[in-house]
Amino acid sequence: MKKYLDILIFSLLFFFIFSYFSTPTDQNVPTGVVFETTKNSYKVPAAIELNITNNTNEVLSLNTCEDITIRSSQSWEEVILPETLCSETELALREAHTLDLSSQYDLFITPGEYIFSYIVWEKQYIKTVDVTYRGTIWKIFVWVFYAPLYNLLAYLIGFFANSLWAAILAITVVIRVILLFPQHKMMVSQRKMQAIQPKIKKLQEKHKWNQQAMGMELMKLYKAEWVNPMWSCGFLLIQMPFLIVIYNIIMNITSLSNEFYLYDFLPDFRISQIDYNFFGIDLLWAGWITGLLLGLSVAAIQYTQVRLSIAWRESSDSKSWVVLEKKKWEEWYNPMMPDPEMMNKIMLYGMPVMVGIFTFTLIAWVWLYWGMSTLFAVFQQLFVNKIIKK
Repeated sequence: MKKYLDILIFSLLFFFIFSYFSTPTDQNVPTGVVFETTKNSYKVPAAIELNITNNTNEVLSLNTCEDITIRSSQSWEEVILPETLCSETELALREAHTLDLSSQYDLFITPGEYIFSYIVWEKQYIKTVDVTYRGTIWKIFVWVFYAPLYNLLAYLIGFFANSLWAAILAITVVIRVILLFPQHKMMVSQRKMQAIQPKIKKLQEKHKWNQQAMGMELMKLYKAEWVNPMWSCGFLLIQMPFLIVIYNIIMNITSLSNEFYLYDFLPDFRISQIDYNFFGIDLLWAGWITGLLLGLSVAAIQYTQVRLSIAWRESSDSKSWVVLEKKKWEEWYNPMMPDPEMMNKIMLYGMPVMVGIFTFTLIAWVWLYWGMSTLFAVFQQLFVNKIIKK
């Protein structure tokens, strides 16, 4: 029981630390007119936003095309905004206005320094931003993973009548099918590793004084049993690019600059038409109650998947879960060896808790993607278990 409490305390501690450092602490409100961009530097395609806040006691009149000028520091030519972005507005005390230029990324496609100038009440406010190309590694990552998956998601959104949740479910199935073979190999390898634990224990007892000989015998055993221990961590490395790409795509799904990556055969796709509703749940947001329910549900699915992945053996009269214990009083005991029983319990209880906490802290689409992906893994695990049993 103490081990379970330790896992729970560690998970809660990690959650509070994460929440503390992810919450801005600077609550100072500046005075006067604030003219700023969301960031000081951007990568092509640049999704630039200008924010103007009136912290004075007077009403501030703003004409976005006449009062704001944009120039490139290289040619000093003025960047002309389209008439669709020209508007007049008045800002009272503490009111703010955002000029979203993310749809005009083509105006900032040339890397360099851009100077934004705003003149009001005979005073000039200047903001400078840098626009640069992405590095070679990122370019490879974008054109090999990001752009194809983004276009696939865009196609699926259009196919499912602009429904984001249906597109997420579909792309989850596509990714799981792509990863079907490597995950199958991982699951089979895990179950075989658990099945040959008695043989491994005999080798440890036989070569307890000769680690080199034990290593050679273990390699022979793995080869004879067709077991590759590297498949367990290898699959995690394979699926990481997909997880990173999907996360970045959905988190930036509202950025119009993503249209930069659209292929020519998807000219009619419009980000502004996407439906983010999932049976009353906003996929780009989750409150406390909704987040808690989503976190608990995905944790339950994760627990089921891990539970199925733990080996069990059939005796003559019953089925019982394999308990891989290390007895400290046995001669072959090595304190540097990992405790299989403890590792199994951490995976069984710690993994669902961690996944549930992350789902609770993030927006709702994470629950949809991770829940569907894990549910797919549950059925795949049942299939693998049947194969191993035969």
